Amino acid sequence: MLTIVTQDAKARQSVEKPWLPRDRKLLGGALLIAALVAAAYCRILAKLVTDWWQIADFSHGFLVPPFAAYVLWRKRERLLATGIAPSWSGVVLVFFGLLVLLLGVYGSELFLSRISLVMVLAGLVLGFGGRKQLAEMRFALLVLLLAIPIPAILYTQITFPLQILASKLASDLLPLFGVPVLREGNVIQLPAMSLEVAEACSGIRSLMSLLTLAIFYGYFLERSTWRRVALALASLPIAIAANAVRLLGTGLSVQYWDPDKAMGFFHEFSGWVMFLVSLACLVGVDQAMGVFPRKRRQA
Repeated sequence: MLTIVTQDAKARQSVEKPWLPRDRKLLGGALLIAALVAAAYCRILAKLVTDWWQIADFSHGFLVPPFAAYVLWRKRERLLATGIAPSWSGVVLVFFGLLVLLLGVYGSELFLSRISLVMVLAGLVLGFGGRKQLAEMRFALLVLLLAIPIPAILYTQITFPLQILASKLASDLLPLFGVPVLREGNVIQLPAMSLEVAEACSGIRSLMSLLTLAIFYGYFLERSTWRRVALALASLPIAIAANAVRLLGTGLSVQYWDPDKAMGFFHEFSGWVMFLVSLACLVGVDQAMGVFPRKRRQA
């Protein structure tokens, strides 16, 4: 009778706490793999966090890992209910991720080193959990890419066209308010002074942050895939337009107010204001999509 009670107690414990590993060897192996991954990527992750802190364009990276962890926690019941079917394909993916890591380390390319971590994590999930487990964790793994700064060569290819576009939009809008302008590339000549649209004013910071928040917003408040994609895509023109309006306000302040104050307090403060306006526009886009019938579907 005592044995039966003990087995019933263990059964109830396994039902109440299904996340507890049934095999201590499995737990030990998982901890060992986690320790090896941490040892391989500790310096890379430390540099990544430093970049989040020091480079304002990528400061949104602090929000991404907690969001990915919450996505997994929210889907914990589905993950537990999904069958485990280990696949050797995961070993291949882990090997490929480690190869990319070596290329990044010895080639001094941070982007490759960082993106290899996502590959290794995906490979571990595929190897130990199977394709269905990887499919359930796919979104959480992909969203980690938002936390990785884009490579420098691609960053320049993006920011410079944004600088030209922002200066062009601002130079087209300023004459509507009685301000004569002459644009030369990313430099706007005003009667009072010249405005140079530098990399910091290209709008890449607000674009990346707004894109990240749009993906978060879509995950929490939308269930259909097409609406989530639409919100993410809508964040791009919204961020570009908001940056152009910010430059317009700076140009008007330079011409009709005080150039020193316009390039100082007003320029910084207007950045925060326009970002809040961008968020409001994003919510407006979501509300506008409400005219279409909703399709409820679990992420």
